Amino acid sequence: MTSANHQTTKRNPVGFDRREAAIERLSVVEGIRSLVVGVVDTPPTDEFAEVTVKAIEAGTDDLVRLTPANTVVACSTPEVSKLYEQLGYQVIGVEPEGTARPWDVLLMIAAGNDEWKQLAHPATVDVFERYALDAHVARCVNDPVVGDDGGLTTTRDYKTYADAFETAADRKWQQIKDFVRPGRILDIGCATGATLQLVDRDPRFHESDLIGVEVARHLYAECVHKKEQGLFSNPNVYFYQRNMLGSAVFPARSIDTTLTLALTHEIWSYADGSRPATVQRFADALFAHTAPHGVWINSDVCGPDEPDRPVVLHLDDSDGANPDDVADLEALADPAAYVGTLSTRARFFQFAHDFRRNAKVPFAYAVLGDKLRLRLADAMDFLTRKDYVDNWLSETHEQFCGLNFAGWTAIAEQAGFTIDPSSHAWRNDWVVTNRIAPVATITTPDGDPLDWPVTHQLMIARR
Repeated sequence: MTSANHQTTKRNPVGFDRREAAIERLSVVEGIRSLVVGVVDTPPTDEFAEVTVKAIEAGTDDLVRLTPANTVVACSTPEVSKLYEQLGYQVIGVEPEGTARPWDVLLMIAAGNDEWKQLAHPATVDVFERYALDAHVARCVNDPVVGDDGGLTTTRDYKTYADAFETAADRKWQQIKDFVRPGRILDIGCATGATLQLVDRDPRFHESDLIGVEVARHLYAECVHKKEQGLFSNPNVYFYQRNMLGSAVFPARSIDTTLTLALTHEIWSYADGSRPATVQRFADALFAHTAPHGVWINSDVCGPDEPDRPVVLHLDDSDGANPDDVADLEALADPAAYVGTLSTRARFFQFAHDFRRNAKVPFAYAVLGDKLRLRLADAMDFLTRKDYVDNWLSETHEQFCGLNFAGWTAIAEQAGFTIDPSSHAWRNDWVVTNRIAPVATITTPDGDPLDWPVTHQLMIARR
């Protein structure tokens, strides 16, 4: 079975262990002696068949050696069949012409059409019913946020993200630790589990259940790996790969502390339909699972207090190249290298182009000679993202300044939370001093200098 590690992806949502169980059950029922080897997926390659054959050898400690003389390949995918034929293997089709293919059956399951059970072997139906895999398939395939490969965008470099989360975890923990309540502690968008590791080390929470939810399978896999490696001393650590915008994951009033760190702007950005309605639905769900006297701690970016205020921006054009037009980054072999060569002013025009189509926002501006006139929120969306070169295409899907602090607190209050007085918006002065101020100035339309606005929020919402 190839792609055995791709559970929760849309194209292959059932985990290896459940698929192996169905095959073994089939073997018993049909009297077929089977040998199951899980083959880890590889990036697209013309050597896929050769890699798979070698992986089977490694997976059986070299006891099984496949050759064209002892093996017939059964395959549903013509492109893959050709790769085995080039190695000399005889390939037979699995489904006769006009018969539903596996993908067709998968879509029937996702659509709630029980006729799929007539097409599948009873062994498969049995395993699916016992483990509620039909509901799992429907959740994965129908998820409006997660892409085909179990991530938010296909252009996201998860290693960069993982490193960033690990680096920032201690700073964020110092900011929020005094507000965390013992009991069941939930970290939504837990990334690599770094924050939960810090919770685990705090003696106050040794009796607590630590729960991480992560939608991206690459990051979820790292969480599971950490647990397997014994990096948590608390035995009550659990991870879910789930989109919290789907069906309820936790019972009502069962969570004492919910952490959302650098998450809510993603909920806003990847909303299916109305963004305000989506983040309100998210907050409502958090309130529903929060226990009495429980707390939702939200640490994230936010927009300025006056998002629609018109401002004039002057950007440095001497710190890089200034091409005549924006580039189609998807057509480039190395988009990061290209963006890295641009001046700050040129990056603005590239950002406007990519941000409009990826984040689906207006981002209006006027060119006034060497200056730009635009909304304050739009200016800050660019200035807080202009240095994210490695994940430029992914980052331009996200809107940091979609809501300001007042907007986020209003959503929490609408859900039923009470905002703790400790909540506040704040400005990341390190980013301003080191990233923004050296290459940009901001004024009123009349030319009066303006202070840089807030960039982040800490919201403590209590039930």
